[in-house]
Amino acid sequence: MSTTDLTSPGTTGTQRITLAKAINHGLRRALEQDPKVLLMGEDIGALGGVFRVTDGLHKDFGADRVVDTPLAESGIVGTAIGLALRGYRPVCEIQFDGFIFPAFDQITTQLAKMHYRSRGRLSLPVVIRVPYGGGIGAIEHHSESPEALFAHTPGLRVVSPSNPADAFAMIQQAIASPDPVLFFEPKGRYWDKGDVDLGPVAAPHDPAVATGLDRAQVLRAGTDVTVVAYGPTVATALKVADAAAAEGTSVEVVDLRTISPLDVETVVASVRRTGRCVVVHEAPTLYGTGAEVAARVTEECFYHLQAPVLRVGGFHNPYPVAKIEEDYLPGLDRVLDAVDRTLTF
Repeated sequence: MSTTDLTSPGTTGTQRITLAKAINHGLRRALEQDPKVLLMGEDIGALGGVFRVTDGLHKDFGADRVVDTPLAESGIVGTAIGLALRGYRPVCEIQFDGFIFPAFDQITTQLAKMHYRSRGRLSLPVVIRVPYGGGIGAIEHHSESPEALFAHTPGLRVVSPSNPADAFAMIQQAIASPDPVLFFEPKGRYWDKGDVDLGPVAAPHDPAVATGLDRAQVLRAGTDVTVVAYGPTVATALKVADAAAAEGTSVEVVDLRTISPLDVETVVASVRRTGRCVVVHEAPTLYGTGAEVAARVTEECFYHLQAPVLRVGGFHNPYPVAKIEEDYLPGLDRVLDAVDRTLTF
């Protein structure tokens, strides 16, 4: 697949579809455009995956390109690395977030380092799709948010769409990227609907394109507080902006979209306008992505800040049972409380 032209045949025009369906459309486009693209994962074939994200692709592209694998995540990723070395562009699905750890060694010691180890001679264009996060009434190993572990590893791109339009574009950009990409899909938002332009998609890393894979986006302009979020918490941040507006507070919402590399420029520009910052994610707050954002904002915006950067996230304990997950997840009230606290300094 070309990294500069993601135009392909198929359905065009704007449709209102779910985030899961948007990823399905994006995968279909990639399979249509490049015969070297193939999908691998547990139950992704005839079943269409646990969340039906790959529904219909096995029927249309066959078992050689939509491959049902054994229940062996290390084997899935290891096989993908070998295929990438032979010129393929494999897209692996990890069935649930907590199942990725058997493949952790393959991802962090092989996939992430091969390009550097070969002094740039080898590239591994592997995409690993990871349904992550809570909100579906599931249990431990089915609702976790391990993205910071991979963002900490040099050599990996870590991205997470928050809406159907981004999901459609970003999965194609991830597949077109020459780098390995961890593609974290907010499973609690799979059924959220939005308008998606099914036309051509921008190149993955073009710095001139606002919707490039590495670029954050300001989804709502504001003047009093910047709320930075990604993946499943972006919708929460937008609800916070609505609630705060009713109380006379103007909240600017920034969707990171890419966790690594971090688009510091967009975040810093927003905080310099507002003077305050709250960072939100479902993962535990301690040592999380929010800590890196807070540190970078403090370094770059020290003389613009009117209050400390605050973080809102999960607690430092394993993901709880479904009955109390709403108490664990950063909901409207907890984020709104942080916004209010930044205004008291």
